[in-house]
Amino acid sequence: MKLNKKGANGKILNEKKLYQGPIFDLVQQKIKTPDNLTVDRDLIRHTPAVNILAISSNHQVILNQEYRVGVNQEVIALPAGLIDNGETAIEAAQRELQEETGYQAKKVKIMSTLTSSDGFTTEKVSLALVKFDPQNRGKHHFDYDEFITNDLVPFSEVLKMVKDGRIFSAHSVASILYFNNFERDF
Repeated sequence: MKLNKKGANGKILNEKKLYQGPIFDLVQQKIKTPDNLTVDRDLIRHTPAVNILAISSNHQVILNQEYRVGVNQEVIALPAGLIDNGETAIEAAQRELQEETGYQAKKVKIMSTLTSSDGFTTEKVSLALVKFDPQNRGKHHFDYDEFITNDLVPFSEVLKMVKDGRIFSAHSVASILYFNNFERDF
């Protein structure tokens, strides 16, 4: 099978920065592809992120409801956030869980790391699996520009919410289904 090996890299011939922001930059690149084509592409360089499936010993999952500008509505999703400079995905998962929910992670594992849309962005999202104690909750510490409500929901109900479209965030869906298929013994 030819698909077993890592694919070849392209060669960046030139690059022009169009926008620089706090979370992402937008650049235009001229690239020589591995199959020797020369192409022009727009690229969003995005800060890496973490998506957190926090589950208790009795299979309660923390779900957040938060306004998201990309769909201009409040959505139901797993806790998530950006990975700070110098921080590992595990450290970011622990920090973001506490900031957004007040819960402390007891055990953390990275299930997988996904690309969001590798045709135009460098964003990678680590899918973190966290064990937590629902009885051990402190104060949350929201960022200045966020307001989040959260609730504990049985995992069986979370699966139904994915199936019926109430949870539609790609990283949340991926985390939930990855856990359901590969990590149930965590």
